[in-house]
Amino acid sequence: MLRKDGKVELLKHVTLFSGCSKKELGQIAQIADEIDFPAGKTLIRQGSPGKQFFVVIEGTVEVEQDGKKFPPRGGSEFFGEIALVSGWPATATVTTLAPTRALVIAPRQFRALLDQQPSIQRRVLHSFSERLAPHVV
Repeated sequence: MLRKDGKVELLKHVTLFSGCSKKELGQIAQIADEIDFPAGKTLIRQGSPGKQFFVVIEGTVEVEQDGKKFPPRGGSEFFGEIALVSGWPATATVTTLAPTRALVIAPRQFRALLDQQPSIQRRVLHSFSERLAPHVV
């Protein structure tokens, strides 16, 4: 298990948080739980309510949206922010392909972080818009 400073080190390599200050990264690390998942575990199911925000530390996940599978993704990828921010159902299914370790943030803590840290909120909203932009008509 990672200590807080280990989580901070990992988080600064996540594109979503790459511009955050050490203090901001510390706040994120404080509310993130480190969880191990077996291969074949569905972390997020398309159409279901958003339950958590995930940052993959180790392992590989598959993303599937409307039956289309995307190339496997690994460390430093993040998922779940769209459903948590918007309140919409999850936009994709994310399943582990190998044993995977992730930092996981519960919805209430994630929303509180965004409310307390406008700079992080802007980064999340920017990411949100980048991910949704290709699907907007």
